[in-house]
Amino acid sequence: MPTLIRLLPLILAIVAPARSAPTITPPPAVLAATPPMGWNSWNWFNRKVTDADIRQAADIIVSSGMREAGYLYVNIDDAWEGTRDAHGVLRANEKFPDMKALADYVHSKGLKLGLYSSPGALTCAKFPGSYGHEQQDADLYAAWGIDFLKYDLCGFRTIMTEAAPNDKREQLRLMRVAYEKMHQALLQAGRPVVYSLCQYGYDAVWQWAPEVGAHLWRTGDDINATFASIALIARGQAGLAKYSGPGHWNDPDMLEVGNGKLTLDENRTHMALWAMLAAPLLAGNNLTQLTPEITAILTDRDIIAIDQDPLGKQADRIFAEGPIEIWSRPLANGDVALAVVNFGQDTFLRGISLHLQAAGAGPGWHAYDIWGKKNLGPIDDHYAFTLKRHETLVLRLTRS
Repeated sequence: MPTLIRLLPLILAIVAPARSAPTITPPPAVLAATPPMGWNSWNWFNRKVTDADIRQAADIIVSSGMREAGYLYVNIDDAWEGTRDAHGVLRANEKFPDMKALADYVHSKGLKLGLYSSPGALTCAKFPGSYGHEQQDADLYAAWGIDFLKYDLCGFRTIMTEAAPNDKREQLRLMRVAYEKMHQALLQAGRPVVYSLCQYGYDAVWQWAPEVGAHLWRTGDDINATFASIALIARGQAGLAKYSGPGHWNDPDMLEVGNGKLTLDENRTHMALWAMLAAPLLAGNNLTQLTPEITAILTDRDIIAIDQDPLGKQADRIFAEGPIEIWSRPLANGDVALAVVNFGQDTFLRGISLHLQAAGAGPGWHAYDIWGKKNLGPIDDHYAFTLKRHETLVLRLTRS
């Protein structure tokens, strides 16, 4: 009997059913772990966008190779809104007869659908905003299957000034409260939604936007399809790198690549600068008129790899003299991305130091010319190059 007692634990262990391994719940995925990529309707369609336009955009994003390159969000900007019913529920207007069906179509393409609203009673285009209906709208977006929300201050500015006409600090507090209110509504609705603040950089938004749940926030005024606008916005990002990183991004506004009368060099410079800035890449062109040259810029894997680098470090400006600026950013594998930009009107002929040490690299590092698609071999500060008007040299530097 004593022997049996001693063996009893072993016997029970043998005959007892095997226990399954404990279930480990993985941490939730970080939304916008890299800068969101996609397309937005506003720059090209403005208020005229329709359901058919969005479906066609989704089709072309797939057929052009843009989806494969990383462009996933198809975002409907302002002018989709209709009226609210007797219960306050917002309906889309006649241009969008079935938003749930549209979302299902976009999702069937392996893409995601985004919408636009405002914390004000009206949007920029004077359609109904979300003021007083935040939870209703967030629940509606979740029911439709919306994946991205651009929330534009526009109509709320009137509310701010009327509530505190002589108190700027109180106005700014109200703005933050309004953005936090929609953040909480989106959380309550239960669907993961990338939350994009559009309030033009007011109140140093980069310092507090993550506190109200934002994944990206506009850092300045609206862009337009001129090189002057692109250059002004890009140069204005200097000093903001420390506020950007995985899950929270400075947003210099949508891409104008392929729009207006931008030259090939200007389109490349625009794309290169946004990639260096770890900016969201939201194309805004007419996808039905994609040319091979514009498609090549938008889908350039080397440029996109810089933008989407998982380290998430935005570039800093390390040199500026006249029209020439040099920006650099560290990459996750120890490489360094370097961009030398000619913002001037003339071809830049004379030599200039690459400032490799300031960039975090050094003599002897190997360089790859991204636009030229060629290995340059070991490089030093005295590498000779010529930059045409509004052209950018983009190098990926690798330790030898």
